[in-house]
Amino acid sequence: MRSKLLKRALTASVGATVVGLAVTSTAFADEATDAAADVHAVLDNIWVLVAAVLVIFMQAGFALVEAGLTRAKNVANIFMKNLMDFCVGALLFFAVGYAIAFGGSMTGAGKFIGGDGWFLAGDGIFTYGTLDKFVFFTFQVAFAATAATIVSGAMAERTQFRSYVLYSAVISGIIYPIVVRWQWGGGWLYQLKTPFHDFAGSSIVHMTGGCAAVMGAYFLGPRKGKYSADGKPQTIPGHSIPFAILGCFILLVGWYGFNPGSQLGADPVVGLIAVNTTIAGAAGAVVAMFTTWIKSGKPDVSMTGNGLLAGLVAVTAGCYAVNPLGAFIIGSVAGFIVVFAVLFFDRIRLDDPVGAISVHGVCGAFGTIAVGLFSATESEGFVAKGLFYGGGADQLVSQIIGVVAIAAFVLVTSGILFFVLKSTIGLRVSEEEEVDGLDVHEHGAPGYSAAV
Repeated sequence: MRSKLLKRALTASVGATVVGLAVTSTAFADEATDAAADVHAVLDNIWVLVAAVLVIFMQAGFALVEAGLTRAKNVANIFMKNLMDFCVGALLFFAVGYAIAFGGSMTGAGKFIGGDGWFLAGDGIFTYGTLDKFVFFTFQVAFAATAATIVSGAMAERTQFRSYVLYSAVISGIIYPIVVRWQWGGGWLYQLKTPFHDFAGSSIVHMTGGCAAVMGAYFLGPRKGKYSADGKPQTIPGHSIPFAILGCFILLVGWYGFNPGSQLGADPVVGLIAVNTTIAGAAGAVVAMFTTWIKSGKPDVSMTGNGLLAGLVAVTAGCYAVNPLGAFIIGSVAGFIVVFAVLFFDRIRLDDPVGAISVHGVCGAFGTIAVGLFSATESEGFVAKGLFYGGGADQLVSQIIGVVAIAAFVLVTSGILFFVLKSTIGLRVSEEEEVDGLDVHEHGAPGYSAAV
């Protein structure tokens, strides 16, 4: 009897131990899963914050490209405009732009937790997946500043500084956020039957800046000496090709935050996005070089730099959806297009000293539409395969709708803005100020201690 009782006790004890170990094991597994999720969330936030810093650093690249391709007497003015594009733009995007872009409710992959986000107030800030709301804002404000600063190059060497600052405030606080709302904020372009797809902003960022640049250059008119008496365009050389190409390299580096960062997380797909970015930019530069070489007998340095930027701009919309071969084709076509776009705008007397309209406007539109042709990815509610990959024309139609809508909206609203500025406080400096240079007249001192 005692042996039976002992056996039962031992059996019960062993059973309890096994159950206890199982419970403990499950608890450890749950804790390990939670810990892994926490680590992943931290990595997501760190990566997106680093990407935001890379995009902000692109402001230095834009400043160098613009300064290098214009004259030394305006270099301080150019750097001042780029500085204010970020600083004024950040404040306006913080105050109102972010709420316009992401406030209220939406049906996208992100979520809202109440409130509207004016001045980032309360808990009503857009969050995406594991991202902290302030990390997400920092990433988005970097994009807003980029859209604003694109216009600076097309309006270089003849724009009143006060008018430019007002323009920068309006595009960052109102025009650009409305475009963002239509797609990234879950608006009507996102809700098309086949959603419009612009992964990192070929049209939402770059074409928006390019279209605003069209209106800015139009209302300003060409620089003094740009056209001869018979109307032929004259070359006005920039003062520093090294500045311009160094700026292109900085922009290339920043683009690895622009495109891979738009995945909004430390995800393995960022590798593919980075490769597509690299291939498209390199192809754009090489094709632009050979195009100018064949056309003029010499490989043009500044146009090759613009070819690099054109390829990067074009692939930005589809860097997630296309494969490397598609990225190569998109970048190559953009490198070819940009050369003739620059020549075209010169001929119609739309004076764009750095080619911003061609690089960002024309190639941004092309790259966005190209998603409908070269998308190799099928993701329901996000992107469909393109026409050349057996997906039919649905994605292509959505891309065309998005490009036309964004271009029309930005052309009209920025046109009204520049018309009002020109009719009230003025838009262009006097002829004397333009001849002498904006550095001294607008800012009280030359950019260089001795003019080059």
